[in-house]
Amino acid sequence: MATKAHLNQVIASHLVEIRAEERPDQKVYIFERGENGEDVLTYASMHENSNKLARHLLDHGIEKGDSFAVYMRNYAEFVYALLAGTTIGAVMVPVDPRNRGDRLKFLLNNCNAKAVITAGDSLDLLDEVVGGVPSVKLVTVAYRPEQGVSVSSKYPALNEVIEKDSWERVDQMIMDVRHPMQVIYTSGTTGDPKGVTIRNNRTGLFNILNSLVWKYRKDDVLYNGLSLTHGNAQSVTLFPALSMGIPAVFSPRFTKSRIWDICRKYGCTSFSLLGGMMAGIYNEPEKPNDGDNPVRTVISAGTPVSIWEGFEKRYDVKILEWYGSVEGGFAFKPIGKGPIGSFGKPVPGVMEFKVVDEEDRDVPAGTTGELICRLTKGETKVDYIGKPEESKEKTKGGWLRTGDMVHKDAEGWYYFDFRKGTELRRHGDFIQPDHVETVIGRHPDVSEVCVYGVPASSGAPGESDLVAAVSPLEGKSIDPSSVYAHCKQALEANFIPSFLQVVDDIPKTVTEKALARVLREAFEKGEGTIFRHEDYK
Repeated sequence: MATKAHLNQVIASHLVEIRAEERPDQKVYIFERGENGEDVLTYASMHENSNKLARHLLDHGIEKGDSFAVYMRNYAEFVYALLAGTTIGAVMVPVDPRNRGDRLKFLLNNCNAKAVITAGDSLDLLDEVVGGVPSVKLVTVAYRPEQGVSVSSKYPALNEVIEKDSWERVDQMIMDVRHPMQVIYTSGTTGDPKGVTIRNNRTGLFNILNSLVWKYRKDDVLYNGLSLTHGNAQSVTLFPALSMGIPAVFSPRFTKSRIWDICRKYGCTSFSLLGGMMAGIYNEPEKPNDGDNPVRTVISAGTPVSIWEGFEKRYDVKILEWYGSVEGGFAFKPIGKGPIGSFGKPVPGVMEFKVVDEEDRDVPAGTTGELICRLTKGETKVDYIGKPEESKEKTKGGWLRTGDMVHKDAEGWYYFDFRKGTELRRHGDFIQPDHVETVIGRHPDVSEVCVYGVPASSGAPGESDLVAAVSPLEGKSIDPSSVYAHCKQALEANFIPSFLQVVDDIPKTVTEKALARVLREAFEKGEGTIFRHEDYK
């Protein structure tokens, strides 16, 4: 491999170039599209197609240090864009297509995107706002036959770029593992999201996590339906598969109804979930073959305690629980160790955790406080783009301020309690929304639930009335009298929501967190179908 000796496998495009020579035909990624087929990516095809895209970007003035957005669901072109970026040193900004309108315009302007790579099914949403983003020089579109979208003469088709037989090849232009690779935005559940700079050496951290935590084997086949625009799907699935050379299957979007059939079709042994998604899967009608699947491990962040053991038994799987954020901080609970409900402990020798009060004083075991953490070696830093003061504040005193309120038990196991600023108080009781969500989610007609608070009609300061936003299972409808009767059987009176807000779908962030603020805005405007508890007592 003398010709590749100058390459560094920590940089993703370098790794793919090396592997394209060593084992060109090895299948790494499968992007399934249901009845519309699949795209299979080998090391050779990834190297070739990403190089064509790198040349396309350079030809349109996108250079080292420039930002370019990728605005699409989980398609093969996402991978080509990521590798093209690391080849030329342009910084990829993944943007989930659930962002639209003013939110989408904010993200594109905030990252100063010079180009946008999108898919046909997202083009209309992008076209509505791109005129308000003066930095954009190029929009390139990947089309799929099933999208029913005509190729636009307004923008270059990425299909034509990928299908070229010849092009001026691009040599690897970046050798610095500290060079920025991506900007990944935070969820923005309580306000505008912030862009976090992710550098090339993050792939080395992903490899460490794989060896210490995920512990994938050579015979594993991974699956993920989470958006690749967020760090979860990248860290748990995308990069481990790329480094290990094991297959990973992706769907365009998360599907709770097809997830087991997809895993059976491809022989998937592990998949990644977020806790709210797990409740959605568990709320699906039981089937005789629920436990007949190849999955061994479900890697989850935020498994509801009330369904943890039932989920494992029903589907014959084991849950590996973990905690993390794009800014930093990581903990996990190994399978079969620690108490149900804990998200685990920090990795020994890598990270240190503390739970503190508002004065940064340690709180005793069993007491809720903010989780702060730091690396045991090296500086704990966060780089929010365009926000130097907020970056410093986030790691004040050398500790990352997570904003998560947690507690730990006497044995050092950590438990998530709530996100700072989201706790609800009603008639003096502190109410955790996820408890109410779990109960309502068991109703046979309910698909998904989001419980949030609005200012109490009593006017009591700091008090909230509870609103439960619910979406029905496919083919079902929400009967408020039935839902309230169900609540009365399983919840204390003070925990029963004052209002039911019936919606077709629960709006979510890229990390599948329910956007309570969007639901609250609609509720306060009186939009949608709303039922009052007092009418059903």
